[in-house]
Amino acid sequence: MPTATMPRDYYEVLGVSRSASAEEIKKAYRKLAAKYHPDRNPGDKEAEATFKEVSAAFEILSDADKKQKYDTFGHAGANFPGGGAGGFPGGFPGGFGGGGAQQVDPEMAEELFRNIFGGGASAGGGFDLGDLLGGGGRGGRARTGRSRPQPPAEDVVHDVTVPFDVAAHGGTVSINVSGRTIDVKVPAGIEDGKKLRVPASATGSADVYLRVRIAPHPYFKRDGNDITLEVPITVAEAVLGAKVEVPTPDGARLTVKVPPGTSSGSRIRLRGKGLSGGDEYLVIKVVAPAAADDRSRELMEEFAKLNPHDPRANVPWK
Repeated sequence: MPTATMPRDYYEVLGVSRSASAEEIKKAYRKLAAKYHPDRNPGDKEAEATFKEVSAAFEILSDADKKQKYDTFGHAGANFPGGGAGGFPGGFPGGFGGGGAQQVDPEMAEELFRNIFGGGASAGGGFDLGDLLGGGGRGGRARTGRSRPQPPAEDVVHDVTVPFDVAAHGGTVSINVSGRTIDVKVPAGIEDGKKLRVPASATGSADVYLRVRIAPHPYFKRDGNDITLEVPITVAEAVLGAKVEVPTPDGARLTVKVPPGTSSGSRIRLRGKGLSGGDEYLVIKVVAPAAADDRSRELMEEFAKLNPHDPRANVPWK
């Protein structure tokens, strides 16, 4: 009698330990299913086979009853229906084991006996499970088909671009899933790359996760809950100091004092004017004009003589 090829250990298939929690098992399945899904690997038979193997492993290990039987009896126990007398899951047809007339896959029954009684039954002629389960070899008996439940629908991930102001202050975005237009609430202060979950009850199929991509702003830049704004000033304003008006993310405008002697790259902090309690930072940029005429050049040269200064005096590369 030829030896049937047994499937790999389900824990090995999902890459988790036998003590893994239900959440760890689900997380491992989602990652592998997404990687080997046929839609992402068109025409790849090996990926398709792996996807089926991963789905079969998840079907068993995600079901507490099947997982317990699998942990006890191996592949045969996990796929036996019900629980028969004498501690054998499913019982046996014809009254053996008190299980009534349930149909049992002979290969799985044989594996179950091997797990319980050792390898002698199938390897050395102690008994033939084909005879024990109804007479005749495997080839002379039609096997009852067992419909395998479909694996749970995969979660779907979509990238969605959210306007800067909506991400900053909260709001809604509309997406289309399977012909349905769904309004999704965006919490204030959400960060780029975060995911929003749309439950299957709203989509009519699987859960949908929206990976947020925040559209750039014309002049604000974001770092977490902090905001930066580049503020250009003149040479005279940098030297003498000035008051400049600047915007904030909430739509207000503030008048800010630039201290005398401010250099390019200096940062002025506006506490609490960022997002969700963050700060706004003004990054100063000194913009120097070209000398308009000879008199302007003379004045600048005179200024340089009266205010000698070497900005490169302490640079590390000098």
